[in-house]
Amino acid sequence: MATILFDGIAYGMLLFVLACGLSITLGLMNFVNLAHGAFAMAGGYATVILVNRAGVPFLAALPLAFLASAALGLLLERTLYSRMYGREHLDQVLFSIGLVFMSIAAMDYMMGSQQQFLRLPDYLKGQIQVFGVGIGRYRLMIMVICGLLALALQWVLASTRFGSQLRAAVDDGRVARGLGIPVGTVFAVTFAVGSGLAGLGGALATEIVGLDPTFPLKFMLYFLIVVTVGGTSSLTGPLLAALLLGVADVMGKYLVPQFGAFIIYVTMITVLMLRPHGLFARGR
Repeated sequence: MATILFDGIAYGMLLFVLACGLSITLGLMNFVNLAHGAFAMAGGYATVILVNRAGVPFLAALPLAFLASAALGLLLERTLYSRMYGREHLDQVLFSIGLVFMSIAAMDYMMGSQQQFLRLPDYLKGQIQVFGVGIGRYRLMIMVICGLLALALQWVLASTRFGSQLRAAVDDGRVARGLGIPVGTVFAVTFAVGSGLAGLGGALATEIVGLDPTFPLKFMLYFLIVVTVGGTSSLTGPLLAALLLGVADVMGKYLVPQFGAFIIYVTMITVLMLRPHGLFARGR
């Protein structure tokens, strides 16, 4: 049971890193970006190419995957996404869904439709024993990386000048510009960082959930569930929601495999019945 719980926590931390960029763009920038999974897929493919074909060490490939996805996000934000700010949410949904299908077609053409496998270094394979509990080395690394990222993001958003500028730009862009805040630059950097985090999550997820061109569609619902259950008013909600859903999903698939695929949805419905606006939503 302890091993199952550990695997669930690791999976939940992975879900958080995959979904936290969507939480930032939706909660702080008020932009519905359903193409978030495409940036995660880009990070996953970048890691596969760097590790399997170019021979780059896995740990060195992770920051490169972040930078590649962040650069792609910045390019698309400046050329396409910035034109959709302030538009109706339905317009944003249709726009980003179109990008999803375009990314799927592009990756299928460039990389093929087959599942991609990542060559992990030997030191990340197998398990270590901690108080008699078998802990996967790769999952332990995921927990450490994702935990540090969660702390760093919370600090940046709550305690830095950039976080204050972002909140001001979201609350009233016109006043923020009058105070000298470069709203366009703040939004561009935020979107790029969110895209980079998605790419890093995709790089880490490749070994656990697999990677193929349909990745953005298969996991879009998981991203939305994490953000919906956790709320978008802070990163604490999505983090706890991701941990709750990750543990529930893994335990369900281990303990009741015939119904395991439904456990995450039952958990989501239960939480939303008790907290309709998410775990840490502001009072309405």
